[in-house]
Amino acid sequence: MTKRDYYEVLDIPKGSSDQDIKSAYRKLALKYHPDRNQGSKDAEEKFKEAAEAYAVLADPDKKRVYDRFGHSGLGSAATGGSGFDPSVFTGFEDILGGLGDVFGFEGAFGARGRGGQARGADLRYDLEITFKESANGTETSIQIPRQEQCDNCHGTGAAPGSKPKTCTQCQGHGQVRYQQGFFTVARTCSNCRGLGSIITSPCQDCRGDGRIQKERKIKVKIPPGIATGQRLRLGGEGEGGAGGGPSGDLYVVIYVQDHQFFQREGDDLFCEVPVSFPTATLGGEITVPTLEGTESIKIPEATQAGATFRLKGQGIKNVNGRGLGDLFIKIRIDIPKTITSEQRKHLEKFAASLPKDQFEPTPSSNQEGKGLFDRVKGIFG
Repeated sequence: MTKRDYYEVLDIPKGSSDQDIKSAYRKLALKYHPDRNQGSKDAEEKFKEAAEAYAVLADPDKKRVYDRFGHSGLGSAATGGSGFDPSVFTGFEDILGGLGDVFGFEGAFGARGRGGQARGADLRYDLEITFKESANGTETSIQIPRQEQCDNCHGTGAAPGSKPKTCTQCQGHGQVRYQQGFFTVARTCSNCRGLGSIITSPCQDCRGDGRIQKERKIKVKIPPGIATGQRLRLGGEGEGGAGGGPSGDLYVVIYVQDHQFFQREGDDLFCEVPVSFPTATLGGEITVPTLEGTESIKIPEATQAGATFRLKGQGIKNVNGRGLGDLFIKIRIDIPKTITSEQRKHLEKFAASLPKDQFEPTPSSNQEGKGLFDRVKGIFG
């Protein structure tokens, strides 16, 4: 029988990307999988045909030969004799993208170990802390509701003095394997629900589950320098595992409250400090706040609004211990809202003493002779 073109089999155009090839195969694998079409030889053949097409087109070397010479260029050896290359399915779970859940492959991919043991689920806790706690670090306690191993049966689910019995249907494996066409399918054992054992005398405290719900108080150490969105992993503080399996982890996600004065960017801090007009003009010394208290800085003569000064090492400690950030102080000229008549006279006298070209720009080739106000007038017509 003449083989169909592999691109036709996957229903994709020639030149399709690797992702398109994988997506097309995944779609056909889901549609024609033997476990979904039990007893259908037609579905089995189409599944096999799609697998053969994918085995070639997913391999760059085979695809290059096929694109040039077609089926004749591959030969029987190039495709593993029957056209199906088992090596391409090493990552079968990834290729099918979740078909394990549909076809009962849970045990096949190690969700549960022998005896029904399974790792517990991971938990998340959102923790809000103050800006100061973020900068300096702290230790706090949180209350977590979670499933924990039953103390009465030690996680087995069986009443004290009894033991779970090995499932006779799956022989303790938790799954039953059977041949469907050319494919071996592993299905969760219906007799023991994948546990591998049967509990004949369930524990009265946990009713055979092996776990009970508890509220647990857990101490959390917050390192200095932590920022919003970062998380802390507390190993083994998640849900208890089924069948006495290991516990999952607890992830504490941090949210830091805004500060009324400082703003944080990375490990650096930024703030805006008001400076009086006389101090900005004549120069002087001002006191600025820091995380640890206050610091004095010198303001040089004729400091302009927006000028920025840096205090090294006055920022946030790096959360990984890589030094300290800096504190950047932006100057804002503080204009008084009201002035006395005496102050007005002094200001008018000061204004009169200023040169008339105080605000004139440096002449350029196309602006010579044009003052600031002339240029503003020109902009607005």
